[in-house]
Amino acid sequence: MKILYFAWLRERLNRGEEQVSPPDSVATVADLIDWLAGRDEAFALAVAKRSLIRSAVDAKLVPHDTPIAGASVVAFFPPMTGG
Repeated sequence: MKILYFAWLRERLNRGEEQVSPPDSVATVADLIDWLAGRDEAFALAVAKRSLIRSAVDAKLVPHDTPIAGASVVAFFPPMTGG
């Protein structure tokens, strides 16, 4: 699965994407965030306030309790503003 990072998440992590293979126990976006945080201290610090992190699964905005089974791409980004 490809993970994409946008805006200040990309800057803080010094990467825009990565390829991962989470274990079967990682069933939702929230589980994925926990799993990524457990393996990467920089990610853990960047997502410390989980309520600020938005997510998309295969280009569709979703809440953190969304299942990720079969997903090709999960994206994480801060809240968006319009102008």
